[in-house]
Parts: sequence; C-alpha cells; structure tokens
Amino acid sequence: MTKPDIISILQNKITRIPLANSTNILVGPITLPVNLDGETVTFKWYNWLNTTDAELLKGDSSEATAALISKLPSMSLADGQQSSVLVYGDFEGSDEALIRMHSICHTGDIFGSKRCDCGFQLHQSMKMIVEHGSGALFYLANHEGRGIGLFSKSLAYLLQEEGYDTVEANLELGFVDDSRNYEEAISVLQHLRHKPVTLITNNPKKLEALKAAGMNAVKRVALWGDVSSFNEKYLRTKVARSGHLEAVKDTNPIAGRLAK
Repeated sequence: MTKPDIISILQNKITRIPLANSTNILVGPITLPVNLDGETVTFKWYNWLNTTDAELLKGDSSEATAALISKLPSMSLADGQQSSVLVYGDFEGSDEALIRMHSICHTGDIFGSKRCDCGFQLHQSMKMIVEHGSGALFYLANHEGRGIGLFSKSLAYLLQEEGYDTVEANLELGFVDDSRNYEEAISVLQHLRHKPVTLITNNPKKLEALKAAGMNAVKRVALWGDVSSFNEKYLRTKVARSGHLEAVKDTNPIAGRLAK
C-alpha cells in the first residue's frame, strides 16, 4: 500500500491564525483518547506554534507546510514549550460550552504537588467539560509560575519556605505578580468557536482578557478544592493579593474552609 505524501496529509490539518505581530500555526484536530478517572474519554487535540518567521507563512498552504517541515529539525522546539488545547464534544456548534485557560504547572500537574491546587484544577476542569458535554481546556505552556518560568519558580519556592508568600517571592526576584498573556490562546479560541463560552476560573483577570478580545464570555464557574495545610497560605494569597474571587462557603464545604 502506497502511503500518501506527507504534505497532502498535513496541509489540511494546519491553519495559520494572524495576530498583531506574529502568527499562530495551529495543528489539528488530532484524536486523543484520555484516561479520566478510569474511563476512556476521547478529546480532539490541537497544538500551536507562535512564530514571526516569514518563510513559514508565505505561499499557498502546500508551500508553507513544506517550509515548516524542512525547518523542524533546526527549530529546537523541544528546548521550549508549545501550548495546546483539548476539545470535547461539539465545541463549535453547541449553544453553551465550558472553557478553562490552564497555566502549566510542572510540579502540580505532573508530580501532584500539594503546594498548589493546579493538578486538581486541571483534572477537575476536564471532568466538568465532559459532564457538560462541550468545552475546551487550553494548556498554556509559557505560563509556569504565573509567567516567570520553571527555574525562577524553583527559586520562588525557596523564598516561600522562608516565609514569603507567592506574590512577595515573585516581586523579590524582579518579576511582577502575574505576567501571563492570553492573546495567543484567545486567537485559537476565536478560530474554534464564535458562540458564547463559560469560563472555569477563580481569576477575574482571565474573564476580563476574554471580554477585551471581543469574546462573548459573560459567565464563569468557580473551581476551588483540594485545600490542605500545604496550600492554604497559597490559596489565601490568591484572594488577598492577586484578586481571585473568594470561595462561596455555603455552596462548597471544601471551599468554605478557604473562605473562613
């Protein structure tokens, strides 16, 4: 059996989304069966690369795809991080859809660290989206430590062990409290869906970013949980210093512990 040419396979799965000063090269959808609490759930997976390289954008889709493939070995993409999105259900056409803009957390998402609630939020968001029937989880790779990167985050953790809170630690290392940018992710969201979305978040800044970009995002769903002695100070700092919306005590007993 003769295999089809790789250009013909890939070019129809690659979309270029222009931004103000760069372009997102979006790849997908790709079928991704995921183990979610012992059940196999099938998502559609997209991945994107942000670039200003004119060679990857010129010509028709076949020429641009060929240029991308020829450059891949020299781009050292494994040295950096690329963001992606998991899509579930009829995300484009459903009247209502949940979305989560999830910032990568190496320690919480991969190792299951109890110093934060990120791993809980990642998996809980996926379950909420599946239960809802339609949605998307954006996994934002350049958001580690609210944008300071994994190495800087390790230094911030050392400061936190000596009494600094998360905001103070970032500031002492020369960063702002939160340097995350959602422009790339929002451009992909707008490509995948035009109808309203409900955002899974405790952070009003994420909702404001969507609204500022013209997305019809007027609703949010809170996501508090997995509160323990290891992360209570971290979670309280989110509310007191970073503007996160407080947990509602009488609707969630676990969140209520945080709201005391």
